[in-house]
Amino acid sequence: MEKLCHPDRVYVCDGSEEERKRLTQECLASGELEELNQKSWPGCYLSRSNPNDVARTEQLTFICTRKKDDAGVTNNWMDPQEAHRKVGDIFRDSMKGRTLYVIPFMMGPAGSPFRKIGVQITDSRYVTLNMRIMTRMGKIALDDLGMSGDFTKCLHGKADLNPERRYICHFPEDNAVWSVGSAYGGNALLGKKCLALRIGSYLGKTQGWMAEHMLIAGIENPKGEVKYIAAAFPSGCGKTNLAMLIPPASLPGYKLWTVGDDIAWLRIGEDGRLWAQNPENGLFGVAPGTNNQTNPNAMQTIKANTIFTNVLKTDDGGVWWEDMGPPPAHGINWKGEDWTPASKDKGAHPNARFTAPASQCPSISPRREDPQGVPISAIFFGGRRARVAPLICESRNWQHGVYLGATLASETTAAAVGKTGVLRRDPMSMLPFIGYNVGDYFQHWLDMGKKLGAKAPKIFHVNWFRKDKTTGKYLWPGFGDNLRAILWALERVEGKAKARESLMGSVPTPDSLNLNGLNLSPETINAILEEDAADWTEDLTDQRAFFEKIGPRLPKELRDEQTAFAKRFGQ
Repeated sequence: MEKLCHPDRVYVCDGSEEERKRLTQECLASGELEELNQKSWPGCYLSRSNPNDVARTEQLTFICTRKKDDAGVTNNWMDPQEAHRKVGDIFRDSMKGRTLYVIPFMMGPAGSPFRKIGVQITDSRYVTLNMRIMTRMGKIALDDLGMSGDFTKCLHGKADLNPERRYICHFPEDNAVWSVGSAYGGNALLGKKCLALRIGSYLGKTQGWMAEHMLIAGIENPKGEVKYIAAAFPSGCGKTNLAMLIPPASLPGYKLWTVGDDIAWLRIGEDGRLWAQNPENGLFGVAPGTNNQTNPNAMQTIKANTIFTNVLKTDDGGVWWEDMGPPPAHGINWKGEDWTPASKDKGAHPNARFTAPASQCPSISPRREDPQGVPISAIFFGGRRARVAPLICESRNWQHGVYLGATLASETTAAAVGKTGVLRRDPMSMLPFIGYNVGDYFQHWLDMGKKLGAKAPKIFHVNWFRKDKTTGKYLWPGFGDNLRAILWALERVEGKAKARESLMGSVPTPDSLNLNGLNLSPETINAILEEDAADWTEDLTDQRAFFEKIGPRLPKELRDEQTAFAKRFGQ
């Protein structure tokens, strides 16, 4: 790669504190980073992206397999030889005048038999400093790899940051990723979505485990007993908030422990149960909407040693973003321009980010570094639905649970006035992250269930976003109170809580939910839990279209589940 990219020098990262300080000073000198007020925000720095490079570019993300059908209909496909030629041409001589940084990194806790090693090449100091937070980087990974270990080959370069010359290419059959033309986290921190999910999901299929876009959390009851859950939510549905949930005061004695907020690697343990591990070392969170009401634990986490990207810088050397709290009288916005509350543009980009060490999270689980992971009692899929789905529903069995995950959908806010919302299918919240054919992915889920047998976790579907039909207001308070639905599910795992059969599965009886301290009328509770067959007609049409699109590699079991579901409400 040195011969291809022609950097002025090559530097191998060791992950040391001295290295971090030196790279930080170089970034400050070049303007890549700005120092924040070190008294109020110790160890914190601000970065501003090129305005054309502020989010994941799903349309420029490719799965490069020898056969197009192995990438499937949910992925963009490129022939591997064409990708190497086309992207290689952009990499050629692209690092002249720059340093090529070699970043050995480990995904998963040190000493875990399930860890994965990657080596990322990059010409970005910003990426190098972020990788130091998000992974276990440097000597620890290089020593683990040794001279003959297997690793994921990750090549990244900024090139000219031209959106027309921007590609994120995954080569699952070669265990490699090439990313060029972007310095944005999701495109450039190749250990995250690229290795841990897209390449990881393919490795999981071939090696008998699963890489999923899921949080992992432990729920501790007043007796001190902890049960662990994994949960998948599409973007904007509260995954990070649930991962760091603080129980309401009306549920004394409960505590939530954060194992991971974004990615879960799931394996069948020696005891036959499903075990989960968080491969990441940091949090890469969306700043706008994060505040002391929505996620106080996240706000505590980012007070030190954090890199902020595309937020507003306040005049006293702090940071601010929309919905964080009262706006400052003046600041410098994410584009580097003067900003006041009267400005037309937002102070922070809607996808502004923070990169922070997970160890700083107040709710971080003492078992986060457990080499074996944690045993999973229940899996949750959740979407944003104004109608249709009840607060919580238990699947009939693993196969039916896979169907609920495969048909997971969320409603976006419609641009046109009067529309009820645009439905977006996001199976298992993995739509942008499945590194192979989606039909084969569903089959892998079904196969894992067969191997787990009676020890498989129960699968639930949740919906915190049910709205009143007449007022359009949310029926459920959400946030910390979402724990109430989780507690019902964990009681179902133990065979305790009551339920009634519904179109979708089993839903709580109103008296089986712990609603202490909530002032909800019986009518509201019924509205949160009810299902109206008429609501499902449009959804079923969309489900069928999605399954048809997948084609012959869709497992027959899921078609059978869909047919049975339709029959339950006369369709």
